[in-house]
Amino acid sequence: MSVPVVIITGGAGDLATAVAAAFRSNGAEVFSPGRQELDVRSVDSVDQYFAGFDRIDVLVNNAGITGDRLFARLGETDWDDVIDTNLKGAFLCSRAAAKSMMRKHEGSIIQIGSYSALHPPLGQTAYAASKAGLIGLTQSLARELGPRHIRVNCVLPGFLETRMTAGLPEEARAAALARHALGRFNTVEDAARFIALLPTFSHLSGQVFQLDSRV
Repeated sequence: MSVPVVIITGGAGDLATAVAAAFRSNGAEVFSPGRQELDVRSVDSVDQYFAGFDRIDVLVNNAGITGDRLFARLGETDWDDVIDTNLKGAFLCSRAAAKSMMRKHEGSIIQIGSYSALHPPLGQTAYAASKAGLIGLTQSLARELGPRHIRVNCVLPGFLETRMTAGLPEEARAAALARHALGRFNTVEDAARFIALLPTFSHLSGQVFQLDSRV
């Protein structure tokens, strides 16, 4: 049996690092490029990177930025940076990976979404819109690629203790924690274990999985 080939975009992040380790522990061959190696905003960069693979079994669209601004202060460049990275990047990479997956009639695409897509806080207009778009992209691709046995799902990892959230004010962190029924955040390691396990479920597609206790 061949070793599964996994690509994780935004490979320099804390979650990507943990997801890569989880897939490797399951015996996969993992590639987790950072922006210098794979700029998901660029068609040329995406096409060139993915052309180097004869086979892709799993794509995790993890690359993302926040770019938080109050709407009144949100410039067009701010908006474009977030949408191009979080949503357009997922589209470009999904399109590139799907070509390989369609040839072998098998594959799994996992979008890394956010709770903000469903319940956006103040100041996340662009981020929330990009992550809400990922849910639409997930469900549309699941229908279109399903006949080729390609599964597409979206994971909302929850509030994680990462470099991305380290700079949040303590009041914001406490407010986020108060919304969790279990009174605790998800962990990077638990989120990674779930993401690495998801491709093994051959009958799951078009689903959105929220990995915390916010209700």
